[in-house]
Amino acid sequence: MEDGLVKVVAPIDETPAAKAGILSGDVITQIDDEAIAGLTLDQAVVKMKGAPNSKIRLKIIHRGTEAPVDIAIVREIIRVRPVRYHTEGGDIGYVKIASFNEQTTDGLRKAITEISKAIPPEKLTGYVVDLRNNPGGLLDQAVSVSSAFMARGEVVSTRGRTPEETQRFTARGGDLTKGKPIVVLINGGSASASEIVAGALHDHKRATIIGTRSFGKGSVQTIIPLGTGNGALALTTARYFTPSGRSIQALGIKPDIEVLQDVPDELKTRADLRGEASMRGHLAGDSAEQQTGSQAYVPPSEKDDKALQAAFNQLRGGVTVNADAPGAAKRPVPN
Repeated sequence: MEDGLVKVVAPIDETPAAKAGILSGDVITQIDDEAIAGLTLDQAVVKMKGAPNSKIRLKIIHRGTEAPVDIAIVREIIRVRPVRYHTEGGDIGYVKIASFNEQTTDGLRKAITEISKAIPPEKLTGYVVDLRNNPGGLLDQAVSVSSAFMARGEVVSTRGRTPEETQRFTARGGDLTKGKPIVVLINGGSASASEIVAGALHDHKRATIIGTRSFGKGSVQTIIPLGTGNGALALTTARYFTPSGRSIQALGIKPDIEVLQDVPDELKTRADLRGEASMRGHLAGDSAEQQTGSQAYVPPSEKDDKALQAAFNQLRGGVTVNADAPGAAKRPVPN
């Protein structure tokens, strides 16, 4: 909830919202002609849920536009497939992590096992881990997913107002990829748990990060009941920090190699999206150049996906994007 309205962090892959074209950063103002202003987030979510095959109309304001638009969605039973994978060119394993739920780590283990069976170790160049438009989820899954790619070390810490409130979470279980190179893809829709994973792998120099700056959702909230019938208070009590000590909240994770996608004309005002990191980047003294590029658009075809192709090229020996061309790879200031 932001300014009394519902803000979309990211639509989950293969869900009605994603199919309807809702993107990261969209703001929902009405549900079936009823204004959201005055509702709590839980009340708004309840109104959006309904029977399978029933219809719902949402009034959406896209970033960069002023006039709201109506989007019709047909409800479905949501079956989130947190991990999808395939091999690419006989030498690269591609793993897409769409969300962090109870099945994510098991799905990742299966993906790595199956890719290892399909590609002999001497031919396996490395892995692409796609965290784009992943809105996050469970903290323990972020820690265990990070542990699948690094043998040891801190994954993330939470810090409150006093030192005794600090908690540190470390990798456990060992590197399932046996040290193979990793490229992680992020964008303006990568938030929360996905930022924890990207930040950990980056800070431990375990992965190269490609894409655009992540969303910047790194706060820990505590729910304090106010008594029967009096509701509760949601209080921000801590923030997430990467192993190098950088706060994720409102800053996000900056890629090592920035790659902007070519956006269709009809989506340009919608896809030029800015996550929390870009909207508040000035608070950390970032330059104007560093605040841009929190795109959340992912082309439907892999051949048109510049970030994905840059990842493949990186694993095979170096990014080959023309630095003077639109959507070129740029190397911003490291985290």
